Amino acid sequence: MSAVIKGIAASNGIAIAKAYRLDHPDLTVKQTTITDPAAEISRFDAAVAQSKLELEAIKARTEAELGADKAEIFASHLLVLEDPEFVDEAKNAIENDKVNAEYALQEVSNMTVDFFLNMDSDYMKERAADIRDVTKRLLTHLMGIGTMDLGSISEEVVLIAEDLTPSDTAQLNRDFVKGFATDIGGRTSHSAIMARSMEIPAVVGAKSVTANIVSGVMVVVDGLTGEIVVDPSADELRAYEAKRDGYAAQKAEWLKVKDEPSVSADGHAVELAANIGTPQDVAGVVANGGEAVGLYRTEFLYMGRDSMPTEEEQFDAYRTVLENMGGKPVVVRTLDIGGDKELPYLDLPKEMNPFLGFRAIRLCLEKQDIFRTQLRALLRASSFGNLKIMFPMIATLGEFREAKAILLEEKEKLVASGTTVAEKIELGIMVEIPSTAMLADRFAKEADFFSIGTNDLIQYTMAADRMNEQVSYLYQPFNPAILRMVKRVIDAAHAEGKWAGMCGEMAGDLTAIPLLLGLGLDEFSMSATSILPARTLIRKLSKADCEAVANEALDMDTAEDVVALIQSRIVTK
Repeated sequence: MSAVIKGIAASNGIAIAKAYRLDHPDLTVKQTTITDPAAEISRFDAAVAQSKLELEAIKARTEAELGADKAEIFASHLLVLEDPEFVDEAKNAIENDKVNAEYALQEVSNMTVDFFLNMDSDYMKERAADIRDVTKRLLTHLMGIGTMDLGSISEEVVLIAEDLTPSDTAQLNRDFVKGFATDIGGRTSHSAIMARSMEIPAVVGAKSVTANIVSGVMVVVDGLTGEIVVDPSADELRAYEAKRDGYAAQKAEWLKVKDEPSVSADGHAVELAANIGTPQDVAGVVANGGEAVGLYRTEFLYMGRDSMPTEEEQFDAYRTVLENMGGKPVVVRTLDIGGDKELPYLDLPKEMNPFLGFRAIRLCLEKQDIFRTQLRALLRASSFGNLKIMFPMIATLGEFREAKAILLEEKEKLVASGTTVAEKIELGIMVEIPSTAMLADRFAKEADFFSIGTNDLIQYTMAADRMNEQVSYLYQPFNPAILRMVKRVIDAAHAEGKWAGMCGEMAGDLTAIPLLLGLGLDEFSMSATSILPARTLIRKLSKADCEAVANEALDMDTAEDVVALIQSRIVTK
């Protein structure tokens, strides 16, 4: 009888094959006292050198097969092997504590991993996986254990593992590895990101797959729902095979609109943009027919390091994105640190309520040296493409005016020094605080555009922390209160001849898109892989019909009523 294990849908698609359980070698480390630290350090150096050779080979293969952006993770791993905070600390432990290299390495690794895991940011927590991956590689060499060659798999399988490191994922042969399922991990882990790039269906964070699945049993990995079906019946197999074929046909349909305009069936044009975090993400925007970058989260430039990025580093990143987008709009959000995103090297005080505290524009206006450096880098890059600058967490007109004044000061200085700066740069704001939404008519007279950040707007409007599972039922994008606020913002922008976009998760939700089209949203910014399904849907919709449904939704009582209305009146598949 089949069993179903639930996890996190990390990479779309359906995989059906026999399980191949990946059991990593025992890397249990024991502490021993040594008498020759120099010899032990030499042994450690040899392991580092061997690991570098392997990573360079994996990086080259990944770059050739998946592109330079996906090989960046291995460049990061190589940097770990050159990081004195990591490598020299292990050597110091060998020298000072007279312990074996394996134990010294494990102790330093554990401290570094704990540092990342204790941060509030999911992104930074996932970086702990990089340290673990490098550590495992070093330990296999120090302990004389061969690494598993996943590239040698020669039959169709579904991988089952506690976790897959980026190195593991890079070795996968897509002809034979049809999908994978892991006990741990999240959608932002490198293995999940690479699975999406390789188009391998994946479910992660399933907790009990290694405890309940043995090699050889038939398994279905449903990357659309996050379910793993163990030992499916003949009827279940046929149903999943049909679902797999249907999804393949759907993908082929989506690809047909890659180069088509985002226009509704009755001729209303909108812009479909992508949210990105690094310059490497632009490749996915282009591959999926993105018409713009609607949100460039610049905070990732500042994270995962021990000091501020220089003006030159930032300039290079912004210029790369602008150039690679080939003149299409790029909306760059200025530094949005705070809440769940911390910078250890800033040494900010701990707050009782960080989501409502010293973050984003509030921090930048206080620490103007950081803000001005970023603005200079952005202004210098502006002549290389179509740049738009957006300030986050704006709560008052005074904040917007002060941020704009600082930007104009830096622009005047650069122009006076002979630096080329784009003549016209649109300046907008994130609308993610209810006070701003309520005063949208006033903001619209001064800002060039709005981008509605629904992730925060919903939690602030509903007074419900979106990270708190006990109140997660209050995270309601379809609540009429939220819809009325969205309409207010869009209408205020249009009254002043400005445009309104949305860069929260709601913008890529196929159920929400008809509502947002009906409310008059101009720009929808989402994950790059959501663009083609969104465009396919929009091209089937009538703007007039969507307006009628949206107007009805505004007068409904509950989020459930709104969803039922959409499902009864609009086909979103």
